[in-house]
Amino acid sequence: MANTTGGAIIAAMLAAEGVDKIFGIVDGTYFQMVKGCVDAGMELVTPRHESVAAQMAGAYARLTGKLGVCMASNGPGVANMLAGVAVEQVEGNRVLVITSSRRGAITYPDRGGAYQCFDQVGVIKAMAKYSACADQAGRVPELLRAALRAAWDGRPGVVHLDVPENVINGECKPMGLPGPQRYRRTEPPSPAPEQVAQAAAMLLAAKLPMIHAGSGVIHAQAYEELAALAELLQAPVTTSWSARGVLSEDSPLAWPMVHIKAVNALRNEADVALVLGSELGETDWWGKPPYWAAWDKQQMIQVDIDPKVLGRIRPADLLVLADVKEFIKALMAELEGRQMPLAERKAQVEKLAQAKAKDRAKLDEKLADTGSPMMTAHVGAVCNRVLEPDAVYVFDGGNAAVWGNFYVTLKIPGCQLGTHHMGHLGAGTGQALGAAAARPGTQVVCITGDGAMGFHPQELETAVRHGLKVIFIVCADKQWGMVKINQSFTLHPVQTMLKKSLEPGKTIGTDLGPIAWEELAFSMGAFGAKASDPAGLEKALREAVAQPLPALIHVVVDPVKHMWAPGLIHFKAMHQEPKGK
Repeated sequence: MANTTGGAIIAAMLAAEGVDKIFGIVDGTYFQMVKGCVDAGMELVTPRHESVAAQMAGAYARLTGKLGVCMASNGPGVANMLAGVAVEQVEGNRVLVITSSRRGAITYPDRGGAYQCFDQVGVIKAMAKYSACADQAGRVPELLRAALRAAWDGRPGVVHLDVPENVINGECKPMGLPGPQRYRRTEPPSPAPEQVAQAAAMLLAAKLPMIHAGSGVIHAQAYEELAALAELLQAPVTTSWSARGVLSEDSPLAWPMVHIKAVNALRNEADVALVLGSELGETDWWGKPPYWAAWDKQQMIQVDIDPKVLGRIRPADLLVLADVKEFIKALMAELEGRQMPLAERKAQVEKLAQAKAKDRAKLDEKLADTGSPMMTAHVGAVCNRVLEPDAVYVFDGGNAAVWGNFYVTLKIPGCQLGTHHMGHLGAGTGQALGAAAARPGTQVVCITGDGAMGFHPQELETAVRHGLKVIFIVCADKQWGMVKINQSFTLHPVQTMLKKSLEPGKTIGTDLGPIAWEELAFSMGAFGAKASDPAGLEKALREAVAQPLPALIHVVVDPVKHMWAPGLIHFKAMHQEPKGK
């Protein structure tokens, strides 16, 4: 039997895992792996920066429920990818990173003075769920199986396998490769029946149950089940920021996070909270009063696939280790035909919804401002008018992401991306490309700022080269707006409140120079347009949708109004310790 290579073994295992796309820059140090993947029918998507490859893989995984795979070459390629590794781990996306390293004879430990060599495994191990080096061909299958087990164990995140170039490209004997079902969990874990019955009893007895949904709903692809359960219980649904849109925001039971006071009121009113796939982190106010009801006034059921999450931040009355989709299905079967006070719950929900409607009306008052430069609120409003309901929205940047979130209504579940845990500027570029790779034919729009877009503008060429139809809307105010407003209040609070902005030179390092973004798009073969008022933006967006190329729309926004994004006082409060008990 003919010999094989370490890279071919990796490719065969990825093919058995159902991988159909890999993201990364081609390099000779792992050529045999790339060749094996392409020969097996996988599509190679090649960005112009390795961190973008990781962000593409993460977005792809999040939108498809599959494994995202990216690669980086030894030394500088791996160093470039580290930002993407950090983001995808913190955001909790199921990503496999494969890196090459120098030949085994001079690494681990470094002989000293080796070219393009550093402790890749040690660095990534501190950032990821799993990291190891397969220093000989015989260990490649074993250690890749270990990485894949870790990828599917508990909360999704990043796993890493480092393989020396002489192992990836060197010849070795063929090996037996068992299928995934023989080395990792391939079926989602089901809940214990007695816990399902206990949860049902608590929800049946509740005066007003609520559901709080996190990213676990996304990874389980449990959108239909969540909607059905909310309707069955007449339970309003809040979400973490990262899980925003898991329930259509057209639903009367959806409490979008942008209506912060209304969300807080609901969380204080509900006597039973069912938490699905959320760790109740900082932007969930740690599950603490005064933003949630006190522990003695609200029962909590927490369901998660990761045992380390259960009860870690807020103690709950019932902790269920299970996949959230499997739990919801079992719970609905247990609730079938049971009597609940639905009319009373519905009346209470309608009363609480008045605060949500009032807040929406107040926010929409800003849309009366149709001047030029543009009030940024119009960006989301125009997108909602022009784009299809299933368009994927990527929110990037500081104030640009805030404005986008507050004025986009997500009508179809599973159509939103961002770095809500990491707040990583510039990641939206790769996420948008990953979204287009994950959902060919679906509209993808990235609402970003000129600061954030400046991190990876070169990836417009990647979009053109791979035919990834993404529309970037760049809100250009020529400043680090979120930084500037914080500095303004710190340095001159009274003047800032009275004048809304400071004279030039009174803040430190917050101004940016002009970039002709639409011309940059044309220079890379994409479609470019510029707008400074709502009508111009709508015209440009319709033109961008109608033509076949990736597009960038340069939107000139009012720099002062842009700084005063909605909800900033709440955003600041989220990052302080709640003052309740």
